[in-house]
Amino acid sequence: MTAPASAPSDAGAPRHSVYRHPGFTAFLIARLAAVLAGQIQAVVVAWQVYDLTREPMALAYVGMAQFFPMLLLLLPAGDLIDRFSRKPILAASWSLSAVCSGLLWWLSGHGSAGVNGIYAVLVLFGCSRAFSGPALQSLLPQIVPREQLAQAMAANSMLMRSASIGGPFLGGLLYGFGGGGLTYLVCFSAFALGTALLVAGVKVKVPPPQPAQGTIWERFGAGIHFIRTRPIILGTISLDLFAVLLGGVIALLPIYAHEVLHVGPEGLGALRSAMAVGEVLTGLYLSVRPFNRRVGLTMFIAVAVFGLANLVFSLSTTFWLSFLALSVAGAADMVSVYIRGALVQFSTPDEMRGRVNAVNMLFIGSSNELGEFRAGTSAAALGVVPAAITGAVCTLGVVAAWSALFKPLRQVDRFEEASPAITR
Repeated sequence: MTAPASAPSDAGAPRHSVYRHPGFTAFLIARLAAVLAGQIQAVVVAWQVYDLTREPMALAYVGMAQFFPMLLLLLPAGDLIDRFSRKPILAASWSLSAVCSGLLWWLSGHGSAGVNGIYAVLVLFGCSRAFSGPALQSLLPQIVPREQLAQAMAANSMLMRSASIGGPFLGGLLYGFGGGGLTYLVCFSAFALGTALLVAGVKVKVPPPQPAQGTIWERFGAGIHFIRTRPIILGTISLDLFAVLLGGVIALLPIYAHEVLHVGPEGLGALRSAMAVGEVLTGLYLSVRPFNRRVGLTMFIAVAVFGLANLVFSLSTTFWLSFLALSVAGAADMVSVYIRGALVQFSTPDEMRGRVNAVNMLFIGSSNELGEFRAGTSAAALGVVPAAITGAVCTLGVVAAWSALFKPLRQVDRFEEASPAITR
């Protein structure tokens, strides 16, 4: 699932706009450029790989190529982010992403490299994402004061969802117009722009917390122990992991576009944008009518709606019904992300943010990239439609199981009730 946003409390909005803080607007624009580049690149890589191979397993390998570096780099990423300045770590990771786009551009003009060259670049891109995700989540509290953090994260999430709409559409159009070469050049330019804005325009005023003592294994072990003994954090991030890992359909969209709905790359871009449409519309509603009651139960209901919407998509053979089903799934996902981000923020102390966010981003990456592998292998074994149906049903099973296993999470009423002090 996409990246989390915090929610405001009943205390009301901050007295002054968060946009007045030096560097916050530059941070938003920089991240917008990076998200656009990532969204464009994702849709083009998926289309290009399937176009070259016509094999569902090829899409599975796209996910695994990006997941394994994230898994291997989890420990150093979380530890470095808690011990050193987060801004240069993020700048370095975006610079590496720009290099990856440049390499994909070069490969698009040298067909002899084939799909294996693309997989190799995606491994490198997965290394950059291992650091950029947790660094982004941990850097924002150092840009704005705590009393405006909820407003800042809400604005950040809304802009990112908007980019998630435009990115896949633009990716499909660019690929249809100029092929992979033009598209990857656009991605390279966007990553480079984001890095430049981050370095030159973002002012970090809040100092990072004092780094924890001990060896890297001891520090990482403390972070894992903290997550494991906090049912609200563990239940929240693992619910998202397994719901999307088992029920996500994004990896199957190129096959649905080719063989079920019979649309081209422009149609694929529209399908990839459909969830973001639902997310943005729901986010707009939540920005006007935020809620702060029965948040735990609401999150479980939202994930169940996500599974049901994916089930409708799985059975659909009409483009507009498929688009609508994905939009509903996106709306439900936005509610879940809205609650999940707030619960993790309220439950995590500042000195643990890097390690907690690293694990959280690993879970998100697992649900996305490892979910792509699961979807690809299931489609190869069962066929694309049975695989999608099975995944949606599994999502509903996960909701029922987690509701029983994580009773403290289900019973959370207000966001403020989620604190680091709540243990098993």
